[in-house]
This record gives sequence, C-alpha cells and structure tokens, in this order.
Amino acid sequence: MKSFTTYKQALNYIYSHTNFERKQMPKYNMTTLDLSRIQSVLGRLNNPHLRFPVVLIAGTKGKGSTAAMCHSILQRAGYKTGLYSSPHLHTFRERICVGDRLISQEAVIALVNELRPEFDRVFGLTAWEIITTMAFVTFAREPVDIAVLEVGLGGRLDATNVTEPAVSVITSISYDHTHLLGNTLSSIAREKAGIIREGGVVVSAPQFSEPMTVIEEVCQEKNARLIVVGDEKPWRVGRISLKSQTVYLNGETYTVPLLGEHQAANAATALTAIEALQTRLNLPVSPAAMREGLASVRWPGRLEILSLDPLVIVDSAMNGDSAHKLRRTLTDYFPGREVVLLFGASRDHDYPAMLRELLPYSRRVIVTQANHPRATPPSVLAATAQTLGYAVAATADVSQALEMALEDFHERDLICVAGSLFCAADARRAWAEMAGLPVPETDPV
Repeated sequence: MKSFTTYKQALNYIYSHTNFERKQMPKYNMTTLDLSRIQSVLGRLNNPHLRFPVVLIAGTKGKGSTAAMCHSILQRAGYKTGLYSSPHLHTFRERICVGDRLISQEAVIALVNELRPEFDRVFGLTAWEIITTMAFVTFAREPVDIAVLEVGLGGRLDATNVTEPAVSVITSISYDHTHLLGNTLSSIAREKAGIIREGGVVVSAPQFSEPMTVIEEVCQEKNARLIVVGDEKPWRVGRISLKSQTVYLNGETYTVPLLGEHQAANAATALTAIEALQTRLNLPVSPAAMREGLASVRWPGRLEILSLDPLVIVDSAMNGDSAHKLRRTLTDYFPGREVVLLFGASRDHDYPAMLRELLPYSRRVIVTQANHPRATPPSVLAATAQTLGYAVAATADVSQALEMALEDFHERDLICVAGSLFCAADARRAWAEMAGLPVPETDPV
C-alpha cells in the first residue's frame, strides 16, 4: 500500500469515504450511523477514546461556542485540553486542537497513513468516523488531561457518543435536520439526550418545555443528575458593547467577547458545565481561570464584526430559531441601522424559516451561494423569497454579493452575512482579500 505524501492526498482519502457533511444524509438510523464500525476500529487501537476524561456537548445551536468556552477555561486552569469540533470554518486542521495548537498537516498525513489499514478493514466507514478516530488517537497520544468534544449530528448515533463522558452537556434545542431527527422538538431532544449516561451528570441550557420534558425523563430513567442552567444559580446579561458583554452568574462577573444574548446563555452553560466537572472529577478550576478563559475565547464566524466602517458582520445562523436570535441581536446592538442581508443556506436547512425571520427587517437582500456541495442555488432562495412577498438580488458568488452590497452602501447601513457557516467562511475570506488583510488558511482543492 503506497503511503500518502501530501496533505491533499490525505484529505482526499478521508473525503473519499461517505461524507454526510458534503452530501445529504439519506436516513438517521443504526444502518447509516452504525456505531459498531468505529467501535471495531477503536477496539483494535486499544480504545484510545477511553484514556482521557470527556465533556461531551450536543445541541441544535451553541454547542460549538460552548465547547470553545469550556476548552478555553480548562486551558486557563492549566490543563492540557483537547478540542474536537465541526464543521471547520476554513481548514480541516481546526477540527482537532490541543491547547491553542491545531493539528498539523504533517500529523494528518502521518495519522492517515498509520490508521489507513484499520480504516480499510471496515466496510462502510464514514469520513466522520475516520476523523473522530483521528481525534481520539491524537488526544490519547499527547496525552491530554481532558477532551471537550462537540457532537456532530444528533447525539445517540454520533461517533463521539462511543465515549464515556464525565459530564454530558445539552445546549439549546430547536428545529433543525428535521428530515433526520424528527419534526417535533421532543423527537429531536430524544436524539440529543442519547449522550446521557446511566448515573451520569447532565448540564442542560434553558430549553423550551417539550425538549426539557424529554431531558428530564431520560435523566430519571438513567438515574442521572440533571443541572439546568439558571435553576440553582440564576444568570443575567449586564453591559454590552461591540467588543464584549458582561454575564453575571452566582455573584460573579464575567466578560465574554462573543456577542448576543444567546452567547451569554452559552457562557452560563459552559461555566455550569465546568463547575459540574470540578465536582465530578475533583478537578480544581479557580475563579480567575473561569474569568480569564471566557474573556479570551475566540470562535470566529459567529456574529463576528469584520469591519466597523463600513459595518460588516458575519454569522452562522442556520435555522429559524438562530435567525430570530440574530435579528434580535442586530436590533439590540445596532439600533437604527438598516440591514443589507447577504443570505446563503445549505439545502438541508430550513431556509424558508430563516428568510421569514430576516426578510422583514432587511432594507435590501442579496441571496448567494457558498462554495460548498450542499449550498442552495440562489435561484431557489430567490424564488422562496418571492413566495414570501420579497424581491431580492441574486449572485452565485459571495465575493460579488459583498461588492454589490458595498456599491449601494448607505451611512446607516449594516451588512450582515448569514444562513450557513460555509457562507460565513466565504465572506470572511472575501472581505480579507478586499480589505488587504491576511487571508485565512484554506485547504488545497
């Protein structure tokens, strides 16, 4: 078997396997997502996923931000911490981090070459299962003191769920991937609650009543301790600015550089998860580490201000609930500004619900398309907007959409790119090129 010598070859091998990030998953069931496949690989590798404690985070929205916050706090507390997140914004290397260090191209090549014989022995292994295995092996070999893992899809059947989490965290649950997870909040919550363990500790963000009922039922069935954020220790948002916001929790004051009330909720969830982890593992984390960890967290592409003049913002809102939160945040932070919306969405996301939220509050709308196989064609988005009673401009190029927005820019305008993380990534790259800023690293095509 000839070894791969380049990063591109290694990525091509990974992506040559069934990749549900690049094409729509046909079914969410135990055939499509058979955990026995990754378990067989991990078993032959001496179960690297069981060699470090885990914080496992599921949810519809906020799980990535919450994971980044937990990771940052644990780092500030002096622990060697692994972070596994998805999808990446610009480069595959973002998915597997130890401390502030992204996995190197050389490490990706070496891991693929080493593990390829084991991967090739398992029929039907998916790209997600391969990447997750690579993360576990990396974290076991470092070795990390603790790993923070973001669930990819759902929870019950996700490859990350082969771990035995010290703390299971469930962030905000709303409608998304309904064709896979079910068309009720209860059914979606049932899948997310699959990360709850017998006798485990569960931290849940504030939820709508339907998913909360399910989470409570599953915790009761499994004799798990449930901690609902805000129940025992109320939290609230304090001062907000274009650089940060203040969050008050249990008499302590925290500064969070991520904007929006939803990020304040994520911060409260992360803090509560770390407190639960301290109790569960007797893992000391000082109040200073909590404050410094939150204050230094970075999670680009989520309500990120790229420029103040002109005012350009990118966000990864990708369902109706997150679009609603985005709209509220824009109103709170930028009163009196008129929104020029650049909108692109993935085919398997509820873009009609997002458009219903955002169109009435936008002075002008340009629908566009990220450079991604799952992107919805602008013609489809334009037709959807028309059925909602709005005429929009359209272009298949995010860079051109930005240029169109700037050509018609008024002093009181705000340009907001939203609809998908992939669209946010393309906009970040395009803006960097326009503004003469360092262009984010991207993977070879």
